[in-house]
Order: sequence, then C-alpha cells, then structure tokens
Amino acid sequence: MRNNKFKLSFVFIGILSINFVTESSAQIATSQLDGRQNTITTAVPFLMIIPEARGGAMGDAGVALPNDANAMHWNLSKIVFNEKKGAVSLSYTPWLRSLVPDISLAYMSAYGKINDRSAISGSLRYFSLGNIQFTDQFGNPLGTYNPNELAVDFGYASRLSEHFSLGIAFRYIRSDLAGAFNQSQAAVRAGNSYAGDITSYYTNKTKIKLEGKKYNLNYAFGGAITNIGSKISYTSKQFENFIPINLRVGTYGMIEIDKYNSIALAVDFNKLMVPSNPIYARDSSGIIIFGSDNKPVINEGYDPDVPIIQGMIQSFYDAPGGFKEELQEITISTGLEYWYDKQFALRAGYFHESEFKGNRKFMTFGAGFRFNVFGLDLSYLVPIEQRNPLERTLRFTLIFDFDAFTSQDKEQTPSPITE
Repeated sequence: MRNNKFKLSFVFIGILSINFVTESSAQIATSQLDGRQNTITTAVPFLMIIPEARGGAMGDAGVALPNDANAMHWNLSKIVFNEKKGAVSLSYTPWLRSLVPDISLAYMSAYGKINDRSAISGSLRYFSLGNIQFTDQFGNPLGTYNPNELAVDFGYASRLSEHFSLGIAFRYIRSDLAGAFNQSQAAVRAGNSYAGDITSYYTNKTKIKLEGKKYNLNYAFGGAITNIGSKISYTSKQFENFIPINLRVGTYGMIEIDKYNSIALAVDFNKLMVPSNPIYARDSSGIIIFGSDNKPVINEGYDPDVPIIQGMIQSFYDAPGGFKEELQEITISTGLEYWYDKQFALRAGYFHESEFKGNRKFMTFGAGFRFNVFGLDLSYLVPIEQRNPLERTLRFTLIFDFDAFTSQDKEQTPSPITE
C-alpha cells in the first residue's frame, strides 16, 4: 500500500508539474527563492536518467567517451569514430529501488557504420512506473493502470575531417502517466512531443613525456544539445511545459601506460536550457498578485511562459539570483576508467549538483568486461547523504559486437571443396 501511495504521488506530481509554467512556478514561495531553493522542473524527466552502465559508473559522464555503443544518448557524433563497425546494446535499470520495487528503465541502442565517414544509430527507451491502483477522493477503487513513458530515436553522424564529426538525431516522446483517468473537470491524456539533437565531437592523439618516458595520449571533446522539441501537454486545457532541453559539454583523456594498461579521465558539464522559475509578487497574505494582463507580477527573473527558442536563450540569463544562480544550474560529472588489455575495466565517478538546484551528490562505481562476441557493464550508485532515493541504484548493460558475429560466421563457413 505504501508503495502504491508513493507511485501515485509520483504520477500526480508529474501531472501537476506540467501545468502552465506560470502556474507551476507560482507555487514557489518568495522565502524559498530568497534562499535560492529554485529547482528547475520539466516534463518527461526520464529523458535525463542515464540509461547505461558505463557512463553511469563514471559519475554520469559520457559526452566525450570513445568507443561508445550507447552514443545515441550522450553524443551521436561519436559513432563514426567507434572501433567496431556496429553494435547493439541492451540496458536495464531498476529505478528508485530503495523506495519501490517495480519502477524501471529499459534501453536499447544500436549503431552501424555506412562507411568510414558516416554512420546511423537508433534507440528505444521505456520507463515503467509499475502497476498503480487509482482511487477516488473517498478511497473507492477506480481501476489499475501501468503509467509509462517512452522515446524512440533515430540519428545520422558524419565525419567532416579526420578528427571532427557532427550528428543530428530525431526523437518521438510519449508520456502516458494516467491513461484515461480524469481529475476534476480536466481529462488527463497521454502527452506527445517531437524533439531533436545537435551534436559534435573532436578526437585526436599525441604523445606526452612524464619522468623521461613517452606515453600515448588519446583525447577528445564533445558537445551536445539534446531534446530540442515541442512542449508537452497532458490535459485538454492545453497546459504545456518544456521538455528537458539540455546542453552537455565535456572532455576525455586516456593515457596508455603500456601495451596492456590504460587509464582515462572524463569530465562533463551539464545545463538545462529551459527557463528558471522567477520570484512572483505577493501581497501581505502571501497571495500572488496578478496584473492587468491576468498574468502573475514578477519581482525578479523573467516570464517562463515563452516560445521554445526564446526559452533556450533565456535560460542563460533569467535566474532571479543573477549570474551566481546561473552557475548553480550547472551540474558537474567526473569519472575515471582503467582498462586492462581492453578486456577488463574498473570505473569510478562523482556527480555534483548545487544544493539549491536539486542537491544530487553521489559517488558511482562499476566494472566492464569484453569477450569475443559480447560485453557486460555494471554500475552502482552510492549517495553522499543518507536516505537518498537514488541509493543502491544498479545499472546493467549488455553489448553485442557485430564484427565478432561476422568473423565467427566466416570461421564457421566451410571452404568450398575443389577437385
């Protein structure tokens, strides 16, 4: 019963949060914002959950990681530089498992190189909140439903030079949180949105000298603006909210210690490109004051009810706390990765978010294995603070190598008999 109540709350928090942006923002008290407690909320936040285990084990860093079968999530441009011609990846994450047993995220990603300069990729993401028993205000059952969200992606990447590539992706998003459930007079329906990604990637090699020895250094820089798309609505009143349009930039460097050992560092910086909540004017009773245009009067910040492109640009200067608060909206991910003979990996990372913008701070650990035909990645999350809903988060990723399948088929095909 406790789990059902939690999940039901989770669903309706999502539904209520996607009401008209000004209405949602108006629920934040001035005193809270004076303390800079101003978390940015969007619809379909499942798009921001890291779906795979390699980046998940490196503090949620991955925009510049090379040889990535799950590049569709991080940075599509990387796939043209992958060592393998193609791969399929399957990932599974039991989500918030310290609170409820049946919320999960499943992710499938695949890519294939067309030639040395271009490649295509696709993915499917499915987020399930398990079964929920809906009731009316008197506790009478209204039926059971499985709230769920999904996203389907397709993308193309092209290498413009020996070291630089660009990518573009298209995404369909569907969020069905309550089926045909009706709340008051507003019918709740599934939300739909269309979005796209624009990505870039640069990679190169050099040599560095340390203590008289020369080492190979592989390095890369990545950038991606993801989920550039239409707002989403769940009700017949056409209340809409931004989806998580996101800017991620990062770098990666790997030193080859010797023939068998290498160690790498990755750093990502991440920012939501959606409007910040302003501070609204209130009377002595704490009630929001509305102007002659029937909109709430804003004391500090900017109106968040703006078109998509304007909202993306505005997100860099609209925080009511000024430049200091804008910096607080940037999350930092750092990760280390050690490989032995390109077959066994150990990983660790740290994720930092301002206490005024969500306060997610956690360590991550993981391992990876590469066999002839497939690979396996695992990650585990350890929060800095106690009783965090993300604690004990596990991710599992299984990768199938197209090249290995092809080579096995060739080995198993008998040579033609000649006389």
